[in-house]
Amino acid sequence: MTEAVPLPPSSIAYLGPVGTYGEQASRRLAFLAAAPEAQLLPQISIRNVVLALLAGRCGAAVVPVENSVEGGVSTCLDVLWESSLGQQEPLWIERSLILPIRHALLSEGELADISEVLSHPQALGQCSLWLQEHLPAALQLSTSSTAEAARLVKGSRFRAAIASVPAGREHGLPLRAYPINDQPGNCTRFLLLRRGAPLLGSAACTSLAFSLRGNQPGGLVQALQVFASRQLNMSRIESRPSKRELGEYVFFVDLETAGQGPLLAEALAALAPLCEHLACFGSYPITDDTVEL
Repeated sequence: MTEAVPLPPSSIAYLGPVGTYGEQASRRLAFLAAAPEAQLLPQISIRNVVLALLAGRCGAAVVPVENSVEGGVSTCLDVLWESSLGQQEPLWIERSLILPIRHALLSEGELADISEVLSHPQALGQCSLWLQEHLPAALQLSTSSTAEAARLVKGSRFRAAIASVPAGREHGLPLRAYPINDQPGNCTRFLLLRRGAPLLGSAACTSLAFSLRGNQPGGLVQALQVFASRQLNMSRIESRPSKRELGEYVFFVDLETAGQGPLLAEALAALAPLCEHLACFGSYPITDDTVEL
């Protein structure tokens, strides 16, 4: 195992356009990665963000992996797994950022005039109670990002966007309500991805994913016992369908590994024979910006 420090990226892809929470996370992660001058490259989808990195069009990529209200971001998990199965250079996680999310309702019309609300599906879900109370008759329309929603409602008096305050400033949209997220502690965890072999060691968190050798009784328990027997705590576990057949799943696990490099090496060696495929995405630090609120 190695804990060498990678060179700072010169360019970073993120889910655009300008004004998204992804852009906020990218600027913060660029600073943490000693690359404050890195060029930010907006992409139209999370999948396109990762494809830009795999194709070598950028040095790093920032993607959302989970939200405290809506849970895991399935597209992110799927593309991470898919990248581990391909022939190209694998992806690994250099660091993680927990970003507070504060949604605003943006519109050129008054609240009483709004009949359509646009936003990313995760943002709509994070504001569902507020929408039910204040705009129960409004049609909810999904967009590729919160900032794209802000762009689309510009010039309309019957449409509103759920997006960030900076997105409202970017598009010159009046702020009609803020904050409107149902949970005050709403936050999203973002990952800074790089290409190459993962760095595994004693950093705060280690992420991996695995599929088991057949659907057998106790198979998952046996795999998880590998961590429990070594006192490696799981901070997160999530399953995604393998997409090959019904009832077959891929399991994503985050382990608390601060100072636990040797035990992590033991666990991975014991886990590998139980798996059809084991993908390690690296050990990395986590920065929690919610503690600054």
